[in-house]
Amino acid sequence: MRLFWLTGSLALALLIGVASLQVPKPAGADAPATAFSAERAMADVRELAQRPHPVGSADHARVRAVLLRRMADLGLQTSTQTGPLARGSADYLRRMGGDPEAANFTATNLIGVLPGRNPALPAVALMVHYDTVPGSPGAADDSTGVAAVLESVRAIRARGPAERTLVVLLTDAEEIGLDGARAFWADHPLRDRIGAVINLEARGGGGRAMMFATGRGNAETIAAFGRAGRKADGGVTSNSLAVFVYERMPNGTDFTVPKDRGVPGLNLAFIGRPDQYHAPSSTPEALDRGAVQHIGSQTLENADALLRAEGLPERSADTVYADLFGQDILSHPPAAGWGLLALAMTLLAAAAWRARRRAGLTLTDVGRGAVDGVWFVAAGLVLTQAVRTRAGPMAQRAESAAAYYTLLGRLPWMEAGAALTVLALGMALLGGRGRPDRRITALAVAAAAVAALVLGGLGNPVVIGASVVAIGLSLAPGLAARTAWGGWLGLVALVLVIAAAAQAAAPATAFLFLWPGLLATIVAALAASLDPGLTRARSLAPIAAAAVIGGAWLIGLSHPIFLGIGLDLPGVLVLMGLLMLMLVRPLSPERGAVRPWLMAALAALVLGGVLSVGARLAEPMSARIG
Repeated sequence: MRLFWLTGSLALALLIGVASLQVPKPAGADAPATAFSAERAMADVRELAQRPHPVGSADHARVRAVLLRRMADLGLQTSTQTGPLARGSADYLRRMGGDPEAANFTATNLIGVLPGRNPALPAVALMVHYDTVPGSPGAADDSTGVAAVLESVRAIRARGPAERTLVVLLTDAEEIGLDGARAFWADHPLRDRIGAVINLEARGGGGRAMMFATGRGNAETIAAFGRAGRKADGGVTSNSLAVFVYERMPNGTDFTVPKDRGVPGLNLAFIGRPDQYHAPSSTPEALDRGAVQHIGSQTLENADALLRAEGLPERSADTVYADLFGQDILSHPPAAGWGLLALAMTLLAAAAWRARRRAGLTLTDVGRGAVDGVWFVAAGLVLTQAVRTRAGPMAQRAESAAAYYTLLGRLPWMEAGAALTVLALGMALLGGRGRPDRRITALAVAAAAVAALVLGGLGNPVVIGASVVAIGLSLAPGLAARTAWGGWLGLVALVLVIAAAAQAAAPATAFLFLWPGLLATIVAALAASLDPGLTRARSLAPIAAAAVIGGAWLIGLSHPIFLGIGLDLPGVLVLMGLLMLMLVRPLSPERGAVRPWLMAALAALVLGGVLSVGARLAEPMSARIG
């Protein structure tokens, strides 16, 4: 009976999670004049992305002339601004396969102004770069962004005059070093009139557009973003974890420049189809039209809302937030996380008390359940790293830009391999961590650790530490949970401990653990009251429902997170797997189904390794220049 609930809830969670990751249907050229149309935008993409147009090339001059004409045709008051290229531009161009002599050129920004009815109000800027790297036509990066801005301007004009002035800033030399953006925000006369900025980027050729960076003190910005997102085709994709992670990454976009000046705003990008990033294959024909619709519709609705707002978002407190299945934003103040944690701990205690009285739960078995979770995380970190290294070297060990971009093209294969590895480990735990031969399990973890260290770097302290923990716990099957309640509540307790640490160190990230943990404790308290034996539908049904809801939400989060940081941190899926495991732990298969269940887990593990190795065949190292 439990096996039915387990497989059914996992399958339904997968279906809903995958559905939440889909892009909207692209609108045709016959869409209403006030709406965003991907097909209308594609006309500009086709014109711009005929060939690569890096700084200093003949096609760069052609694109610049085309854009100035298009901006004037849209009724914008156009002007240009020039600025110097950064030091080291020649070395960059030489490394990327471009013309080093182009370093003697200047960056040329294209600026268009659509005056508002009240010029005294702070203006809104739409910012995107129009240059490409030397080896790519740049249909995605960033011709799509340019086309989305132009189509948004057309739709905004069709909606009637706005109160605020719109500034369209098409920056140059972003690929070299954000040079155009630095020039504009350093001393352009319009700089101090701008009260909010929306920047468009791309690191791939498709997928849902994610809002991955805002200005600091973003509570009002996120509230406005959520309201506008309800009107956008396909909804919104964003969370405070992504913003937190991107803040700490070494790379930047044009948005980095105004953000550092304290200007509030939004940074939008799609990162699916990573094989097209800075690649010759980034052509209009290969571009995901649904992605164009999604990023364009978000650009239009957010810009239009800001242009017609009484006041622009101001810097205030930061907020903790995440999208719900790509449709809406749920947020709360950082301090509210402590209240959610206290509520979850209270519900956990209530569930444990009832289970102790009516099902014989012991505190020792709860501890064993937490140890199960530690084993899962430690073994998962080792195995996902081992599987990932079969797909190629880690990013920091890539020998060239071409090698790095090839690795990006292998990301979907890496993601599938890591996901299947996490699934296999979760199935093994659900089947009973203490049942397989402990020496075989320890040997498998040790072999994976050796492979991960040899192929990924001998000095990886995470792999070394995790392998020691995983091997030690594999040799101690007596520490495995012995009851369903012990295994379940032990995992919940472990997740809440992690949530407390995240809440203390980085509140913007704590929702990832707090929200699923709270969901699990609500269901645990309910199940302890309805059916302490965890054998009847009246307790299994709400558990399965929570697994579907929470699991689908986690799948929707996992995909963009892996595309963002999974290249060198495949173990991020282990944390997502731990949260999913917490939700389905009480649905562990009955004893009679354990053997075929564990065989299926082994098959998933082998398939994950095969897919990771297959990435080398699907995306061989090439001599392409990014």
